[in-house]
Amino acid sequence: MPESVGIAKAITNLNVAHERLSLSPTNEPNFFTEWWQDLPELTEEEKQALNRLKNRYLYYAADGFVLEGTVSIIILSPLLELLGLCDSPFKIRGEKFVKVEIENGNTELEGFIDALVIKDLFWVVLIEAKQYGFSVLQALPQALAYIVANPNLETPVFGLIMTGEDYIFVKLNQQLGQYALSRKFTLVNPQENELYEVVRVIKRIMSLRDV
Repeated sequence: MPESVGIAKAITNLNVAHERLSLSPTNEPNFFTEWWQDLPELTEEEKQALNRLKNRYLYYAADGFVLEGTVSIIILSPLLELLGLCDSPFKIRGEKFVKVEIENGNTELEGFIDALVIKDLFWVVLIEAKQYGFSVLQALPQALAYIVANPNLETPVFGLIMTGEDYIFVKLNQQLGQYALSRKFTLVNPQENELYEVVRVIKRIMSLRDV
């Protein structure tokens, strides 16, 4: 019987994730075009809503780091509602128990994803920024482990790692054992609202196939 180990304890850094999950990053320019190519435009109403969300986050962040539960209420839930992802044909599953078998069946990684899954196509991993300077990349090893638990091995799967302030997209092709990242989007850019681009990328991903 395989040994069961918690994901957070077993996947402690990116090198471990690469080794235990048999994954490697790729710089192939055509591997992950969905985060920058053929992005849909936003309506003025959507832009106004996203401006409110950015200002709301910065209002809360002025008091210090924002707790994960607060980010879920003030940013994540309104984003899902704005995108229509709570309604048909989409379906959201909240905190999800995942199990990943690795190393020829000798070990199983188990854990709960602090996130939600939209029809096994798009995983959102919400992490709590414990202090200023915490990077979304620090959550990448565990996020990869969660996304690998996706049951659909035939098609690529996408993920979004977010703190509320910063956002980065992941594309994983399990058949190739490869993944790639988008650039980091952040709400602290004073010149533009990068939530626009976050929403455009999500819309692009969700339009890839019938879900």
